[in-house]
Amino acid sequence: MLRLTINDQLVEILKGYTLLQAAREHGIAIPTLCYLESLAPYAACRLCLVELVSARGSKLVASCAYPCEEGLIVRTNSPMVLDARRTVVELLMTTAGHLPAVQVLAREYGVPAPYVTLESNDCILCGLCVRACKEIVGVGAISLTQRGMAREVSVPFHISSADCIECATCALVCPTGAIRIEQFTRPARTMHTWTSAYARRACRLCEYEPPGEPFPTNYRELLGIQSA
Repeated sequence: MLRLTINDQLVEILKGYTLLQAAREHGIAIPTLCYLESLAPYAACRLCLVELVSARGSKLVASCAYPCEEGLIVRTNSPMVLDARRTVVELLMTTAGHLPAVQVLAREYGVPAPYVTLESNDCILCGLCVRACKEIVGVGAISLTQRGMAREVSVPFHISSADCIECATCALVCPTGAIRIEQFTRPARTMHTWTSAYARRACRLCEYEPPGEPFPTNYRELLGIQSA
């Protein structure tokens, strides 16, 4: 067991836990948009930043990816942390201010409006869909492409990959609804912007193989997604 201090509270946690896991284990809320327990930490959204205090000063770290260590002193709601999260929310609002998930964060952190507005985009580039496709389903049919302002979730040549099994995992993990599905019963179709014909393959997680039976009722549980 490791002992560390979070918000002046001494906590004990198992070795191998991250700061985010330690905080949530003890009822301390830290916001995230790109985190899912079933996936490896990615630290893309930066909402989970916390302040790490040491004799040499404080620094901000992504709690979803930072491992717990003996004696750490962590603050999850200090002025430094709150300012950093407000900046993240302001950046999100430039393109995603119309999304309910972002609006909730804006109200929570007191960001009334974005300082600049760009073209609206439902995708916040959290990478959950790409990582779930690769790590959970074991396919890797989509990926993050391009750089900078042109960065997006896509497939090679914008033609639906033959590796896609239409399992809808990408839609289930998407926090903003950028990827949607028409229905969960057959025939189920992920509503991507790309189309093509290809042979059907089975999902290694739930053995779902279209055409066939409806999605298993515990599919969200298998993915580690909590019901609303």
